[in-house]
Formats: sequence, structure tokens, C-alpha cells
Amino acid sequence: MRQFSRAYFLLSMVLLGVEIFIAERMHDAIIRPYGGDYLCVILLYCLIRSFWRLPPLPLALAVLIFAYCVEVSQYFHLADRLGFSKPSFIRMLMGYGFSWWDMVCYSLGIGTVLIVERLTNKNGTLRTS
Repeated sequence: MRQFSRAYFLLSMVLLGVEIFIAERMHDAIIRPYGGDYLCVILLYCLIRSFWRLPPLPLALAVLIFAYCVEVSQYFHLADRLGFSKPSFIRMLMGYGFSWWDMVCYSLGIGTVLIVERLTNKNGTLRTS
């Protein structure tokens, strides 16, 4: 069902800002490689929930499967095979290299989403008050 959620939209915009900050300013061995992947699936989940009221579990699993597919495409160097050169926006979105740790981060991010959804409300909507 289509339904705009200001709370999810604002949260997704905050997460986008954090992701941009991580990409531009963080050059460490923990937050940039792992924190960004952890937050990426949460951002995608919140962005989708901004416009559609969907059940949390199916949506969370769909986002997780999507993230896994993107990661697997990196294993097969799909961006190279499709001819996206460095640097390009599409290549940045598709990623550069496969990592099992990325899969772990995606899983932890979606796990966090499901825990927060469970704690916030029985019907899966983020409390706005």
C-alpha cells in the first residue's frame, strides 16, 4: 500500500547524510569498510518504507536479498563485464569487490532493522510521536 511516512523519510535522509560523510571523510579500517555496508541496507529499507507501507519481515528479506545479489555481482565483476568504466556512478553503486564481510554487515544491518521494528510497534510502523 502506498503511504508516505515522514519519519522513515527523515531517517533515510539522515542515514544518507551519514553514508556520504563516511564515503567522503572516513578513511579508517573499520567504519568505512564495514559501517557503510551495515547502514546501507538500513537506508534502503527506510527509503522504501518512506513511500510504501509494507510488512517489515518480507521487505527486510527483499532488501537483504538485493544486497546479496549486488555483492555476488561484484564477485563476477559484472560492472566490468557491462562496460562501466572507472570512475562512474553505476560502477560506484555496483561496487568493486566481493567480500564475505560485506554479507555479514548486510545481515547485521537487516537484523537491526527487524529488532527495531519489533520494539517500536506491533504493526511494524515507526512511532512518530
